[in-house]
Amino acid sequence: MAKAVVSRTYTVPLKDAWKTSRKRRVERAINLLKKFAMRHMKSDKVKILEEVNELVWERSIQKPPRRIRVLMEKDEEGVVTVSLPKEEKME
Repeated sequence: MAKAVVSRTYTVPLKDAWKTSRKRRVERAINLLKKFAMRHMKSDKVKILEEVNELVWERSIQKPPRRIRVLMEKDEEGVVTVSLPKEEKME
């Protein structure tokens, strides 16, 4: 596995997914997430981990989240991996 070169946490707005028909909202939300990662991390190769996909699909195809907080890591080969951020301890 390649070492992460750049690692950033983003809150991605997915509200535009609600502009489409009810049966295509999750599909559009995933595409919005992918385009956001490509634009902000400057890469054409994006890999969304299963945990993020399950979070978007959690409330069915009709009700994706309005926004999602994710961790984006870009490795040496330029592949961006989108995952959920690790919980930070509140002290």
